[in-house]
Amino acid sequence: MKSSAPDSVPARAARLWSSLGEHRVACALCAHRCEIEPGETGICGVRENREGKLVTLAYGRVVAASPDPVEKKPFFHVFPGTASFSIAAAGCNFRCGFCQNWRISQSRGSGGAPLESRALSPEGVVRLARAAGCRSISYTYTEPTIFFEYALDTAILARAAGMFNTFVTNGFMTAEALKVIRPFLDAANVDLKAFREETYRDVCGGRLQPVLDSIVLMRRLGIWVEATTLIVPGLNDGDEELGEIARFLAGVDRNIPWHISRFHPDYEYLSAPATPLQTLARAAEIGREKGLRFIYPGNIAGEGEPTVCQGCRSKLIRRRGFEVVENLLINGRCSRCGETLPGLFTGPAAVPIPL
Repeated sequence: MKSSAPDSVPARAARLWSSLGEHRVACALCAHRCEIEPGETGICGVRENREGKLVTLAYGRVVAASPDPVEKKPFFHVFPGTASFSIAAAGCNFRCGFCQNWRISQSRGSGGAPLESRALSPEGVVRLARAAGCRSISYTYTEPTIFFEYALDTAILARAAGMFNTFVTNGFMTAEALKVIRPFLDAANVDLKAFREETYRDVCGGRLQPVLDSIVLMRRLGIWVEATTLIVPGLNDGDEELGEIARFLAGVDRNIPWHISRFHPDYEYLSAPATPLQTLARAAEIGREKGLRFIYPGNIAGEGEPTVCQGCRSKLIRRRGFEVVENLLINGRCSRCGETLPGLFTGPAAVPIPL
């Protein structure tokens, strides 16, 4: 992809790349593994080959920066009821036609003008997060993999300041990238968009298997994982496909919370209707049949599915929208029977699954 960034765009040295000779470079940040010619960018549009060296154009430039309820990410098993400072840089390495954040994730509008962004250093992010009383920082809204260097530097400072770090991601990063950020990444919500290779290829511009591999590796590395599937009528809402998604997640860890999110017409998917509530109910039933313990319908009005203790079946956490209206947890345990709720509540990270 030919770079459209003006010379004035600040650039930082990128990580995770190698030289191919003759000023060509190979990027090893995401599973596209782009081979980039001089003066061009990878598929993400923000990693550019400048005279045989890879640089990032996304460092310290945010299109969103504000505190949010952590439930908005969504994380339901990560410090419920706390605030998470959310940051995003423009762009994405996917091109999902049903994207609900397309105005910032698809970084250039129809006129070709770049999105407005503002400078915010990693130190500035941490300072704002602490001032807002946030328990964590979330790299979200677009794809955090593409602003990896910025996220990593911020995450290191956040950890030193006593805060946790979360990714909201499409999961299309490489194992190399995950292993670099692992010491500072506590949780990830991975969009598992479908279970068909053709959907990933034709609608998202990616591949399914690397996403599945990332989910497995995250849990093995001890990163707490929650998964989200935006259920789009006519695309990924069949019983068989929903069952395959749920079976895969349960095979990795039955305790992975599955957020089944209601689609509304947007971006390039304007002809598809909003997801019927009956479809969400059926998906939840399928998920339980496949062995998942925690299933949460999302993007619906009113009180959502509570978090239930797997010991005494008490309703531990009740929510209305993104607001926690009741929380019976004490240090991550049920206040009635003492059962531990899987997730991130008191410790530095989830317990790794042995390889």
